[in-house]
Amino acid sequence: MAKVADKYFVSDPWKVIEKGFDPAYSRVSESIFALSNENIGVRGNFDEGGSVDSLRGSYVNGVYEITQLNKSYRGIIDKTHFMIPAVDWLNTTISLDGEVLDLGKVKFSDFSRELDLRAGTLTRSFIWHTAGGKNLKLTFIRFMDMTNNERAYQRFIFRPLNFSGELELTMALSFDMVHEGRDACFWGDTVRSVQGNSMSIMSRTKVSGKEVFAGAYVDAQAVLSEVLSDRLVSLYTKLKLTKDTPVTVDKKVVVVFDDSNGDALLKKGSKLMSETENVSFDTALAAAKAYWEAHWALSDVVIESADSDNDEAVADEQQGIRFCIFQMAQTYNGGSVLHNIGAKGLTGEAYNGHAFWDSEACCLPFYLFTNPGAAKTLLMFRYNTLPQALERAKMLDCTGACYPLATLNGDEACDLWQHASLQLQPSTAVSYGIWHYEKVTRDEDFLWQYGAEMLTQIARFLVSRVNISTLTGKYGYYGVMGPDEFHMMVNNNAYTNYMGKRSLEYAAEVVNRMKSISHECYETLVAKTGLICDEILHWEKVAENMALPMTEDGLIEQFDGYFDFPYLDINSIPVSEFPLYGHWSYDRLYRTSLIKQPDVLMFLYLYNSSFSEEIKRINYDYYEPRTIHESSLSPAVHSILAAELGKMDEATKFFGFVTRLDLDNYNRNTREGLHTTSIAMAWINIIYGFAGLRSDDDVLHFAPRLPPRWKTLTFSLVWMGRNVRVKIGTNETVFTLLRGEPMDMLVYGKKVTLGNDAFVISR
Repeated sequence: MAKVADKYFVSDPWKVIEKGFDPAYSRVSESIFALSNENIGVRGNFDEGGSVDSLRGSYVNGVYEITQLNKSYRGIIDKTHFMIPAVDWLNTTISLDGEVLDLGKVKFSDFSRELDLRAGTLTRSFIWHTAGGKNLKLTFIRFMDMTNNERAYQRFIFRPLNFSGELELTMALSFDMVHEGRDACFWGDTVRSVQGNSMSIMSRTKVSGKEVFAGAYVDAQAVLSEVLSDRLVSLYTKLKLTKDTPVTVDKKVVVVFDDSNGDALLKKGSKLMSETENVSFDTALAAAKAYWEAHWALSDVVIESADSDNDEAVADEQQGIRFCIFQMAQTYNGGSVLHNIGAKGLTGEAYNGHAFWDSEACCLPFYLFTNPGAAKTLLMFRYNTLPQALERAKMLDCTGACYPLATLNGDEACDLWQHASLQLQPSTAVSYGIWHYEKVTRDEDFLWQYGAEMLTQIARFLVSRVNISTLTGKYGYYGVMGPDEFHMMVNNNAYTNYMGKRSLEYAAEVVNRMKSISHECYETLVAKTGLICDEILHWEKVAENMALPMTEDGLIEQFDGYFDFPYLDINSIPVSEFPLYGHWSYDRLYRTSLIKQPDVLMFLYLYNSSFSEEIKRINYDYYEPRTIHESSLSPAVHSILAAELGKMDEATKFFGFVTRLDLDNYNRNTREGLHTTSIAMAWINIIYGFAGLRSDDDVLHFAPRLPPRWKTLTFSLVWMGRNVRVKIGTNETVFTLLRGEPMDMLVYGKKVTLGNDAFVISR
C-alpha cells in the first residue's frame, strides 16, 4: 500500500496526547478528540471557537434534513436526507481587558490536549499571554454522560499567574450552525428561556421537522445575566480573579431529541434540566469513570512487546487498538432502535452521516462479543425500517425488501444510481447479520419474532432480482456492482451471487425450522407476509443452482470476464495519483483489473469455515496484488486472511495500517471525521486475525498466531452468557472461563471443553 503514517500525537497506552498546537492539523485533531455517547456527539472543537481552521460540529443522532432532487428515471430517488450539525453547546466567549481569546490571533504557550480513554475526558490547557502582559492559565474539561445520554459536561478553570483582575465569560447554546458542505443553516425559529443560572433553547429543522431541545445549568460563584439573539441563548458573567487562585465554572448540558414535538419535548427537556441541576460535575465525572472502568474490564485488548527493539511499534499498536475500542463504545451502545452506525459516527459530516452495509458486515462482530444486547438493537433498526425496504424494492421493479445502500432513517439516501440500484450488499448483509447473530447468541426468540420476517422479504427480493442464463441454466445477478466499486454493471459478481445463495439457503432453513418447532410463529409469519410453500422451494432451487465461476484449482472469477481485464501493476502507479477517485477520470477506474477493496476475499472471510485453506490461499495470492485498498475496510480483511495462511509479514504489514488509520492520518482525510467502521475492523483484525477466532460455525474456533514483535495478547469475549479471557503467548495460549457454564470449542482444530480450570494449549 502506497500509504505512510503522518505521526503527530504522543504515544501513550491510555491517552491520546497533543503537545503544542499546529493550526494545519486542527481539523484532524478535532476528529481524533471527538466525544459522543451514541445520542449526542461533538468534534474536538475549541470551546471558544476563533479564527483557527475548524469544522465546528455538534451532532444529535437521528437529526437530519431533507432536500428534493431532480428525479430523472424510475428507481432513482427524488429526495435525500443528511445529518446536520445541531445545537452548539460548547459555544463560549472569553475576554480579558477587552482582548478576546482566539488561538488564531493571541499569544499562548504550553498548549496540551489529552483524551483519557479510561475516564472518557478531553482536557485542554495552555497559558494565554495577553497584549497587556497578563498570563492566564486556562484549562477546559469536557465529557459525555454514558448512562444518561442526554447529558454532557463542560468545565472551565481560570488561574491568573501574574495578576488579579476581572475576566468576562459568555456561555451559550446556539442553533446558528452551518452545514459546511451545503453552506446553509437548516434550523428555523427558536424558543428561548433564561431563569437564574439556567438557560434553554429549542428549534425545529426547516423541512424534516426534527425538533431539538437544549438546556444548560451553570455553576458559578458570580452574577449571571442573559443574552438573547435569533438562534442563540447565553449567560454572561464577570469573574473576579485573584493571582495564583484558580476559579472554576461548570456547565451541565442537556440535549434531547426523541421525536416528541412541541410542548411534549419542551416538558421532557425541562424535567431533565431540573434533574441535572442537582448533579454536580464531580459526581457525574465519577460515574463516567466507573462506566469506563467496567467497560475496559470486559473489552480491553492488551499487547505486550516481545523485546525492547519493538517497544515503540507495539506501544503504537496498543494505543491504536484502545482508541478504536473507545470510539466503538462511544459511537454505539444499543441505546435506541432508531440509530445505526454512520460511516463517520458523530465525528464529521462526510458521507452525510449515513450508515452502509458495513454495519452488519464489519461492526456487528465487535458488539456480538462485547455487548450482545447492542448487537440485537443494531439488527432491530433494520426490522423497524423494513417498510421502507419493501418500498425500495418496488422502486426497482422487484418484490420483497431491498435495504438501502446509504441511510439514516431507513429510506435510500444515495442518489448515485450505479451504487444505490446495482449494489445488493445491504440486503445480503442484513441476512448475514441475522445469521451471525443467531450463531453467536442462539437467540431463537429474536429469529421467530423479527428475523424470519426480514429473511423472508430479503429472499423475495433476491429471487425477483435474479436471472437465469440461457446458456448454462444457472442463476445469477446481472448488471450489478459488488464491494469492489471499480467495476460496475457486471454479471455474476461472485460476492453478490454467493451472498445471495447463502441468504436464500438461510431463509429457507429458518422458515422450515420454524414450521417444524414453532408452528404458531410460522402461522403468524404466513399471516404477515402471505408466504406460501412454493416460494420456499423456489428459494432452495435458485440457491442450489447459483452460478459461482471457478477454475479447476479453485480460483474464483470475480465476475464474468474479469480474467480478461487488462492487468495493471499497482506499483507502477505514482503515489501522487492516490486516491484514484481524486486523480483519475471516473470511467478510467473501470478499465483495468484494479480492485478497490476485497470482493472475492470478502466472502471468503465472512463465511470462512465454508472454504478450504487451499481455496483461500489460491484466491488470496491472485487478488491481493490487484487490490488498491481505496477503502479503509480493505487492509483488515487482507490481514486476517494472511494470518490464517501463515503469511505473518503481510498480516502484520496490513495490521499496522488498520489500528492507526485515523491516529496517523494514513488516508490524509481524518480531518473529515473518523472511519468508524474501519475502527471496528481494527478490533476484528486482532481477534479474528491473530487470535484466529472463527464464529461462523456451531462452536467457536481459535487458532492463535502472534506477530513476531508481540510477546502476549490478552482479551476477553462474551459468548452465550459466558465471559472468556484469552491470553496468547509465543508458545502457549491460556483460556480462562471467568463466568458461565462450561463450553466446547475448537483450538487448532482440536475439540476441547473449557470449564472451571484454565485450559492451556501449546502451539
